[in-house]
Amino acid sequence: MPECQAGSFDLIVVGAGHAGCEAALAASRMGCETLLLNLSLDTMALMACNPSVGGLGKGQLVREIDALGGAMGKLADATCIHAKTLNASRGDAVRGTRMQNDRQAYRLAMKRLLEGQPGLHLRQGRVERLLLEGRPGGPGVRVAGVELAGGLCLRARAVVLAAGTFLDGVVHIGEWRTGAGRAGEESATELALQLRDLGFEVGRLKTGTPPRLRRASLDLSGMEEQRGDERPRPFSFDADPDAFAPAQLPCHLTWTTAATHRLLRGNIARSPLYAGAITGVGARYCPSLEDKVMRFAHKERHQVLIEPEGRDTEEVYAKGLGTCLPLELQQELVRSVPGLEHAEIMRPSYAVEYDFVQPTQLAATLETKAVGGLFLAGQVNGSSGYEEAAAQGIWAGVNAACQVQGRPPFLPDRSEAYLAVLVDDLVTRGTREPYRMFTSRAEWRLLLREDNADLRLRARGRELGLVGDDAWARFCTRRDAIEAEIRRLREARLAPSGAVNAGLAALGTAPIAEPATLWTLLRRPGIEWRGLCALHGEVPQLPEDVVFQAAVQARYEGYIGRAAAEVARFREQERRRIPTGFDYASVPGLSHEVREKLAAVRPASLGQAARVEGVTPAAVSILTVLLKGRGGA
Repeated sequence: MPECQAGSFDLIVVGAGHAGCEAALAASRMGCETLLLNLSLDTMALMACNPSVGGLGKGQLVREIDALGGAMGKLADATCIHAKTLNASRGDAVRGTRMQNDRQAYRLAMKRLLEGQPGLHLRQGRVERLLLEGRPGGPGVRVAGVELAGGLCLRARAVVLAAGTFLDGVVHIGEWRTGAGRAGEESATELALQLRDLGFEVGRLKTGTPPRLRRASLDLSGMEEQRGDERPRPFSFDADPDAFAPAQLPCHLTWTTAATHRLLRGNIARSPLYAGAITGVGARYCPSLEDKVMRFAHKERHQVLIEPEGRDTEEVYAKGLGTCLPLELQQELVRSVPGLEHAEIMRPSYAVEYDFVQPTQLAATLETKAVGGLFLAGQVNGSSGYEEAAAQGIWAGVNAACQVQGRPPFLPDRSEAYLAVLVDDLVTRGTREPYRMFTSRAEWRLLLREDNADLRLRARGRELGLVGDDAWARFCTRRDAIEAEIRRLREARLAPSGAVNAGLAALGTAPIAEPATLWTLLRRPGIEWRGLCALHGEVPQLPEDVVFQAAVQARYEGYIGRAAAEVARFREQERRRIPTGFDYASVPGLSHEVREKLAAVRPASLGQAARVEGVTPAAVSILTVLLKGRGGA
């Protein structure tokens, strides 16, 4: 290993995308001397695709990151230009906040935050390889730092690799292709080759981004205007929800046409997706325009959403027009859409394919099993999306810091956080396509709502050292107010009388024949907290978020109780540990396929073993009996 030519660090984070930024902030806030490396200091936290944060399942991740003390939610609030609650007409468990953000303002806000963080050092440079101690492929091999282009070696006790789409990245536009992790930025080829040489199972994924258009060249008058919520909700628990009122910009909706589809079908052979030039697997839930037209031929049109990229730029994001056709065809396609007849393309659409490491090769901490001290986070693990990346970043950064400091790892389970669902899905089941978070992936999503992320996780953030005194004091005030209001609702009663029943009728609910608590009455469909409290004669002056939290807990009490019972059974399985190095080949009754899958993932518990793809309930029963007989689970 080359001799170190510069200072050593507790932790080095490679890549300053959304994963790397959260990892570096978390580790430095926990007291680790941390270095954050990026190819360019001007692209840290760059929103390379849609400049937006949140969405269904993703909004929950953002609020959990915030509850732990992360940065994404605060910066999204500070740079919000459009905000909306998705699924607002449905239940609280499946709603999600989404914000359109000022792309450059977000990037610069993160850069300022990183530059001002004590113990965090920023450096521009390209990492060419990891420095290792021990024989690669042998037992006990550990990461010892990184080597930059030009030969400079930097030592560290742990490394978080958050390389995004840069590992052997290739950008495609028609027949033209070039090595790049994003348009105009070089790829990390040497590092990708080293990971393969170290024996990691590596695959190829594909993503892309639509064209950016000049706003002044568009005719928005015939499009459907999409406005944000009148009373948007902030992501950060440190924000005052009653005072959050960003100046919002509208989005605009238009549609593709028959001419769009004819043009694309007539030139489909010029798309690298259909010409065979791209082998990486793309996301089913975010298909390219080529895939939408070719795979859904029965659809006469597809949505195109024009979204602003910022307050001080003419660039707008043409969501729905993502393609990798040649530039001249992109211009024709864009101009076949109503309102875009004279559109000027400022940045073309393109596809990028890149290496990812199959995440079943990681422990639950996101440390690789093959190389000690090496943690992976973000798209390198096969995920997609800023929110999924940031979630893995704070998870990996915290666990790397815990390892460096000799502290127990940070490992909440699937019943505690969407972050845990994300990580467990990746390390247990792996992925063959870009992984995206959905509410449907969380078994206990009623417990993991956006609104209660701080109640679930803020104390954990405080224990880790990520939540400061002011934020903790605000949380305690909110938590105590919620608990006090719940007690009041449980104790306050309405007695049956003509006046009370007339009041209940005015609220749209049935009369009562016996005394009933406000808590019980709040469970009735459609009944509101304020009207019920007024009927009782007292409407406490409480923040809206406190009222909302108390009312939600009352409304879903029965469901929450049943979910809690299921969680207890789940945790019993999680407590049944499987010894490290357990020999699955020696277990009679397991099929060869099940043995291979269990040996590859090496689950830490019977619960995790049951979630490994292809492992049957019968196989789990065999393991349970065997481990009990050996004095284990």
